[in-house]
Amino acid sequence: MNRRTKSTLAAFAAISLVVAACGSDKSKSAVTTPAVTTATTTATTAAATGAATTVPATTGASETTASAGSDTTTASTAAGTGGTSGFNFDTNGDGKVVIGVATPGPRNDGGYYQALVTGVTGFSKSHGFAEPIIVDNIKPEEAATQLDSLSRQGVDMIAVGAGEIADPLKELTAKYPKIVWYCNCGAGYPAQPNLIQSGDDGSEGGYDAGVATGLAMQAKGVTKAAMIGNNNLNFEIEAFKSFELGLQSVDPTFAFTYVGTGSFNDVAAATEAFNNLKAQGVGAIWPYLGGSHEAVVKLANANNIIVMSAGASNACSRTDLKYDIAVRFDAGDYLNTILTEVLSGKLKRGDTRQFRVGVDKEVGSQICNPTADETAKLEAAGKLIASGALKAQFGAIKKAAYQF
Repeated sequence: MNRRTKSTLAAFAAISLVVAACGSDKSKSAVTTPAVTTATTTATTAAATGAATTVPATTGASETTASAGSDTTTASTAAGTGGTSGFNFDTNGDGKVVIGVATPGPRNDGGYYQALVTGVTGFSKSHGFAEPIIVDNIKPEEAATQLDSLSRQGVDMIAVGAGEIADPLKELTAKYPKIVWYCNCGAGYPAQPNLIQSGDDGSEGGYDAGVATGLAMQAKGVTKAAMIGNNNLNFEIEAFKSFELGLQSVDPTFAFTYVGTGSFNDVAAATEAFNNLKAQGVGAIWPYLGGSHEAVVKLANANNIIVMSAGASNACSRTDLKYDIAVRFDAGDYLNTILTEVLSGKLKRGDTRQFRVGVDKEVGSQICNPTADETAKLEAAGKLIASGALKAQFGAIKKAAYQF
């Protein structure tokens, strides 16, 4: 589910929003679960009517091409091109606006990747654009080929869903200058003249999630929490350590463990990790995952364990799964804001839009059924984050995670 790429020392040292926490002690060190064969996933294609059609995903990248349906608009339709709002999205002048989406994981993961697809689809429909072209399950080694292919399909904009597949963007943004390129590439990704980026602060989000989880644990009388992730990647370390800082600000005795499965999408490995944590008496689990995220949520529901989303902002409103907390860094929400600000002329090519906990509504944690006291304490945590009072702690976390 990763949306951040590994940062270089020079790039990360330049970030102004640095902030960090105390690290986990050795008694709470990570346990690595070997990855097993990745489970087969399915891909969901958003139809022009808004209905969902489910088709099997291919072994590699799967693609949905836009059809010439009722969503296709002409250049003379202002709503379809954005022509009356400061920016004409019909950048190739073919009389319609098509947005391409590229993600390294499945479009129907129920989490981060699906949020981006849903956001693009909804925005396109509401503005009279054509149906987007979605390419998912892109492997990093195939990113250059897949993105180049997408660029040649008449798209006016391409939204790249995560930093794992962002390496070719320097060349591609120059090769296809008419296309509006967007990426939530992550901290430290170098600015490019034709690339709009969005970002958030992993320490801010992790701390806020830790506070929310600590409050939920207090209410339920449990003392152990865990994060199931991939393989101690740098942004995972930042999320883990900042989460722990927030968790222990609620109660210093709460324990927090990280388990790496070797994949964001391996359902079998995530299930094994969950079962091991359950046996250890863990009462709250953050599935920091992509394609395997919902499998863990279902297990948590069946075993009465506190569980939270990893990006999706609609977690609390879902009826098929029960979430206790929405940890929001929703790619769809980000992109909706990005696109709105591009249309208005506020955001331009080469700009980066930073989302801040305690400042921007798109980011931060939400307890799904909070008491008045929990709401007040979580709002106070957001204000504390926004004030910069945790700058030193967050800075230490980033230094440990990114080793600069």
